[in-house]
Amino acid sequence: MTKRRIEIMDTTLRDGEQTSGVSFSASEKLTIAQLLLKEVMVDRLEIASARVSEGEFQAVKKITGWAKEHDCLDKIEVLTFVDGETSVNWMVEAGAKVMNLLTKGSLNHLTHQLRKTPEQHFSEISEVITLAHKNDIKCNVYLEDWSNGMRNSREYVFQYLDFLTKQPVERILLPDTLGVLTPNETYTFLQSIIERYPETHFDFHAHNDYDLSIANVLEAVRAGVKGLHLTVNGMGERAGNAPLASTIAVLNDFVPEVETSVVEESLYSVSKIVETFSGFRVPVNKPIVGENVFTQTAGIHADGDNKNNLYFNDLMPERFGRQRKYALGKTSGKANIEKNLQELGIVLSSDDLKKVTQRIIELGDRKEMVTGEDLPYIISDVLDSNAIQEKVLILDFLLSSSKNLKPSATVQIKIEDEIFEENAQGDGQYDAFMNALKKVYVKKGFELPKLSDYAVRIPPGGNTDALCETIITWEIAGKSIKTRGLDSDQTVSAIKATQKMLNIISE
Repeated sequence: MTKRRIEIMDTTLRDGEQTSGVSFSASEKLTIAQLLLKEVMVDRLEIASARVSEGEFQAVKKITGWAKEHDCLDKIEVLTFVDGETSVNWMVEAGAKVMNLLTKGSLNHLTHQLRKTPEQHFSEISEVITLAHKNDIKCNVYLEDWSNGMRNSREYVFQYLDFLTKQPVERILLPDTLGVLTPNETYTFLQSIIERYPETHFDFHAHNDYDLSIANVLEAVRAGVKGLHLTVNGMGERAGNAPLASTIAVLNDFVPEVETSVVEESLYSVSKIVETFSGFRVPVNKPIVGENVFTQTAGIHADGDNKNNLYFNDLMPERFGRQRKYALGKTSGKANIEKNLQELGIVLSSDDLKKVTQRIIELGDRKEMVTGEDLPYIISDVLDSNAIQEKVLILDFLLSSSKNLKPSATVQIKIEDEIFEENAQGDGQYDAFMNALKKVYVKKGFELPKLSDYAVRIPPGGNTDALCETIITWEIAGKSIKTRGLDSDQTVSAIKATQKMLNIISE
């Protein structure tokens, strides 16, 4: 079957930059443009609006200069205006060769914003198109507010298209400017236009105000459009534009009769670059590029994946340069943990696996995030605890500190069958805890070993709030021993390490 090719025009650098609070530098724009054209392989880029600022002019010059060197200048497009010679001259000076002329696609906009008749507007458009061609600039034309134009002034839209299809333009761009279309309207409006002008190249430009952009894109493709306008991460004014990654995944999986040039494996990397440059954070649950979308949390899902990939679908993470993850938390279960252990090359006995699972559930119950990087620390702590017979238990403790008073600690401890409680102050909370502990052991006629080193570390990655490992070195009978404690609180992890030491010296 011969597939119908859909052109992808990315407008992240123009319409996407209209996201509130976003402004790319010239260098950032060039980097994104290079990635989109050479790695993601989109067909065209809309990179700026003419006449906006000197910074925008310099950014366009940078990109057009690079594009000319790499023989892709015809893929670089700039939004322009019906303003006589002004936008055309700007294009010439910037070195751009394709203009997207912004015109009025509804009678409402034409009447109330421009206060002109259709004939006046068409005449001025014709003059700009003619001038563009004289300067060797190709012309595409936007029909701003086209969707409302089809709803409320359809005769005007077809009057305009009758005129425009006779002009020397490359493409006609039909935007749902305010994101108001339903999928049914998208299909009906576009089908009526494409049937009337079958030889004309029409692009569809969706906005996401009702969260219908992907559905509308699907209907536009079904109606026969030849091009789509998309943005990385769905950036754009108000609720944004149709997102590039989701659109490509949907077309590849559900519309087999069409194809695009986009490389799926590059979608995640360009998403992260744009997120970094824009400061516009991607929601963790955003399809395809969100951090959580390929993470299984429920243990039953991991178990099913172990048993013939029961919870897989066609959205395999490897398609997008990503990997499936199995979250660790209170709903994980053994299957999630086993999946993470497989990645680390670690095999545990059934008993140890149960203990590790229980420890992770305890952390999850406290609403703490546990990651794969935490797992070796948890295993080390659990196995370390297995080797120690607990004759000493720290039953409870109260730590306090204030601005002008020394930190204090109250400790309740069980040594075999006896329970002791003491209070002390110190230079810090842990020091106060140790001083209270020393009081207990003085009553027992026993001197605690000397603390010779105290080290704290967290798992690598920096994206977990769950764990802190404290490693304490003690001098016992002329030998150094180390005990480890694991907790989200540094002082508590030190107390856990201390309890292990107390059990060692009681053996």
